[in-house]
Amino acid sequence: MIVRIGARPDVSPHPRLRVATGLSVAVMLIAAAGCAHAGESTARAVSASPPDSVATACDSLTTCYTPYQLRVAYGIQPLLDRGIDGRGKTIVVPALAAEQPAPPKVSDIRQDMRRFDDLFGLPAVRLKVDATLAGKVSPWLATGEEVQDVQILHAVAPAATIRVVLVKPTALSSPASAMAALTGALRRGLSSADVISISAGWGEHCLTRAQVARQHAVLQAARDRDVTVVAGSGDTGAVSRPCPGSTPQDPWAPVKEVSAPASDPLVLAAGGTTFTADHKTGAYTGETTWSVPSHSQGTGGGFSHLFSRPGYQKGVTSTARAVPDVAADAAPSTGMAMVISENDQEYTIHGASGTSASTPLWAGLIALADQAAGHDVGFVNPAIYRIGHSSARRTAFHDVTTGNNTVTVSDKTITGYQAIPGYDPVTGWGSPNARVLVPLLARYAAGRAR
Repeated sequence: MIVRIGARPDVSPHPRLRVATGLSVAVMLIAAAGCAHAGESTARAVSASPPDSVATACDSLTTCYTPYQLRVAYGIQPLLDRGIDGRGKTIVVPALAAEQPAPPKVSDIRQDMRRFDDLFGLPAVRLKVDATLAGKVSPWLATGEEVQDVQILHAVAPAATIRVVLVKPTALSSPASAMAALTGALRRGLSSADVISISAGWGEHCLTRAQVARQHAVLQAARDRDVTVVAGSGDTGAVSRPCPGSTPQDPWAPVKEVSAPASDPLVLAAGGTTFTADHKTGAYTGETTWSVPSHSQGTGGGFSHLFSRPGYQKGVTSTARAVPDVAADAAPSTGMAMVISENDQEYTIHGASGTSASTPLWAGLIALADQAAGHDVGFVNPAIYRIGHSSARRTAFHDVTTGNNTVTVSDKTITGYQAIPGYDPVTGWGSPNARVLVPLLARYAAGRAR
């Protein structure tokens, strides 16, 4: 079963969003204070002048960034202004199906997207939901993870088609079922994908070599079809999260390692940063490693136990595959504003967070590069490293040189890795300056004109 959102249906003005044409926009938002804690909300009144500056509504918050501000900071807006907006491209997102409404954790993604688009002046999303693998579920119910993926993808590549492939809610009952579900979603997504965005991953020790080999075979098929696969490096710093099937009551025995599928050499692994930009203009200000050691949070990064160094990483690592390759904003305190419906009348603004935020941002950028190239750029890792080793690195990436991914778990400190100039196993080559990077990827990536 595949369901679609086509043209935006007529919707009466949201009671919290009133527009006076030619004058000003008065917006009453229920917004998560500082975007740091979902569910801890406060009402704020915001004024802005239409039509274009509706996207500055999040200026009332101290840290949240609107889609427009994020696009300006990362050099995406000049591409959109030139018509490079992802049109004609399809981005596939594997996601866990939701079982029942429980706002704000589960909501109707149609409502979420209408309000997101209305609030930030975006075109109606081209969204498809494939529930074939999920069993008897409501395809429109979505967890916050799915909503975040779709909204960031839509913000970066607003004309791209986003195809969500749902898997069964029970997929996380064990490592075997989790890997089987993700691998199945990848196989199903390959039929239509130009880019695949994976906001999921588990420590390498959770998986058998046979499971990893089966997934690697699917990733090889993606490479052969010039489909780019992007995955997050994880959100628990230099250690892996508990394995699928673990319960909150189970003790967390942290393992210093990287996560799969990000560690596979055929995946573009996205790490996380904390970035700052001007809240009026969106101008990029600076960036550091995303890390909150006391809360066992931070960008995943390190060296694989399963995969040896791929050829494209020569010169940045000795024997093992290093993770991540690149990075982008992942800190809850500086996230992009995302919209979650509470009911038919109310919604909240939350800050996007984790490498589940940096991953769809990079997937959206690849869709822009596909369009700019006139063909799918495909397996981009060699091109990313070619650019990283060239003089273009200084303008194509924001080099993140401060911070580390050390974490503390159960009063035990696990020393991570340090961000340094150039490549490091914390933030990779850094975050994108898409205005420079996307044209370079269109020129240098492995895909070839058809």
